[in-house]
Amino acid sequence: MKKVFLVGAGPGELDLITVKGLKAIQQSDVILYDRLINEQLLEEAPDYAELIYCGKSPDNHSLTQESINGLLCKFALQGKTVTRLKGGDPFIFGRGGEEARELAKRRIPFEIVPGVTSGVAAPAYAGIPVTHRDYSSSVAFISGVSKLGPEEESYWKHVVKCMDTLCIYMGVNKLPKICDMLIRNGCNSKTPVALVQAGTTDEQLTVTGTLEDIIQKAKGIKNPAMIIVGEVVKLRDQLQWFEQLQRDETKTVVG
Repeated sequence: MKKVFLVGAGPGELDLITVKGLKAIQQSDVILYDRLINEQLLEEAPDYAELIYCGKSPDNHSLTQESINGLLCKFALQGKTVTRLKGGDPFIFGRGGEEARELAKRRIPFEIVPGVTSGVAAPAYAGIPVTHRDYSSSVAFISGVSKLGPEEESYWKHVVKCMDTLCIYMGVNKLPKICDMLIRNGCNSKTPVALVQAGTTDEQLTVTGTLEDIIQKAKGIKNPAMIIVGEVVKLRDQLQWFEQLQRDETKTVVG
């Protein structure tokens, strides 16, 4: 029996995978990879490696989580080195904990290789630091699709009360409800908001506004996108380095 590596591939930019994550890819017999990874990473796999797509979109799962868990165990028990290649970080809304638990139950050796999560990387590439001495001393990573049921109202009250910056995953389709819940539970309607689509990639698109007008401004923004809520969004006007870099590169090519 060999080992399973649960690897965070980062947020999309090819170079943002860790050295350890890249080494795991390069020694794998089997790679089970997700929809949002940079597929150029698969070129680093050995020629003999078996590549299995496990992508999930909001309305379509190519494989169930139970099937993925089963494949990880199956290949490891066959004596193969397996890499589960996941977008971002495996333990931040990546179901890596579920996969690791299944491996642990079967006593299959595994390693967690953390990755750069989009909740940090997308704001950074948009020029938004999630913490800053003058604006934010706390940050929360939350999901826009959590099934909270009757506890939903108290959940949002807690979020508003306790956190300066919110980084919201998988929330684009729920943006109107998210804005409503934040305002209803104590957020000022003038609180700055940013949406960063396809963060860290050449297709990155950033829209900013406030809780009261971002729904109109963000029409056309699609998944994958991060929502950032908080005063730190104001810093984007000064710090939007990535878009400036893209503009400079475009001028160089045209010139």
